[in-house]
Amino acid sequence: MTHKHRKKSMDPVQIIVIGFSLVILLGTLLLMMPFSTRSGESAGVVTSLFTATSATCVTGLVMEDTYTFWSPIGQSVILLLIQIGGLGFMMIAAGFSIMVGRRITMRERLLIGKSMNVDDLAGIVRLAKGVIIGTFSFEIAGALILALRFSKDFGWWDGLVKGIWHSVSAFCNAGFDLMGEVKPLSSLEVYLRDPAITLTISLLIIIGGLGFYVWSDIVSNPPNGKLRLHTKLVLTTTGLLLALGTVAFFMFEYHNPATIGNESTGVKLMASFFQSTTARTAGFNQMPQDALTSPSRAMTDILMFIGGSPGSTAGGIKTTTLAVLILAAIAPFKGKNNASAFGKRVPQRAVNDALSVFVIGIAAVTFGAFGVAVIDGVPYFEALFECISAFATVGLSRGLTPTLSVLSHLILIVLMFLGRVGIMTIGVAALLRDHTESKIILPEGKIMIG
Repeated sequence: MTHKHRKKSMDPVQIIVIGFSLVILLGTLLLMMPFSTRSGESAGVVTSLFTATSATCVTGLVMEDTYTFWSPIGQSVILLLIQIGGLGFMMIAAGFSIMVGRRITMRERLLIGKSMNVDDLAGIVRLAKGVIIGTFSFEIAGALILALRFSKDFGWWDGLVKGIWHSVSAFCNAGFDLMGEVKPLSSLEVYLRDPAITLTISLLIIIGGLGFYVWSDIVSNPPNGKLRLHTKLVLTTTGLLLALGTVAFFMFEYHNPATIGNESTGVKLMASFFQSTTARTAGFNQMPQDALTSPSRAMTDILMFIGGSPGSTAGGIKTTTLAVLILAAIAPFKGKNNASAFGKRVPQRAVNDALSVFVIGIAAVTFGAFGVAVIDGVPYFEALFECISAFATVGLSRGLTPTLSVLSHLILIVLMFLGRVGIMTIGVAALLRDHTESKIILPEGKIMIG
């Protein structure tokens, strides 16, 4: 067979898109089965597709309450989709290969690396093992702590189930919950004053949102060791966003009786920290989102859009995108031609990629919200909140999503898929493309800015 007629193999970008699509399709088919609902009737195509997409893309937006609508089998399907979506199907496949002792091929190593946005294949199998072990270790530890607390309210078996469920959902930044047993679509509002639940879930969300590459860098370096620039930017930006969000929500909601206005100072501070944490792609809530003050709503929009960090279970445009854009913006004021941080120069291609992700994100949520507002006749900024939540794979809602039409639900499905898979493939494509400089230098044209 000549090279011209040889079948062209799929590149990692195509495999990631098709792989996620197949997982969503399989999840949809399973959720459509009568045994997946408590009523014993099929949930229908749209509800099943929306839920499967939300779970696989670790979003958390729902059309129906997870506990009251879906049967234990349906809930198990959703949890499995969350775990696959959080780790990535390539990482799951690698885990099975490692367990049975099968050798990971070079092509599989490439796919694993690209799925985590890592372009250095040296030690990729060791990194994959660390990610899998770390993921399940954190989830098991979180499940045990949560189960001990939930068992006081629901008994030991239901407490264990809820502990496992919420630990996986929190670590994968999914935001699905089983609190419909207390009150449908109430998330964790009943545990507003509970530090064990609040802090455990917050910690799981933060760790899951840092990114597998950051874990590896921290673990492989001693306490006073040299961390990579990526890790430093992630940790710095994450810390600043958490602190800024906590202070902002504390101030904006301090006197709001509909959220935390009547609580003690300690509870107000803890709830503000939780809102700051969960807004960046987790989707659990302790404050009713439709009761937030206007400044808090705006702050939530911003934090949702930014999201977590690359190579993590989180969504959004990512912390490093924000950091790189800010560094590039202030570079001219410092008399520099290139962005820099921690004594390192930020590559120009990273600035270009960050700008691409930012512009695509803005365009997606802007036009998505416009479509929802026109189709369903809802206020634009209400639609914008749901669209940012979908695109950034957050899952927070002001109660609008369940009331929308089929067309608007399809818009949210596209945004969830784009936010989880689209942004990921942009990152992968950036790693795959040839970064060698073109030998053709075009003449420079002058453009006035500002």
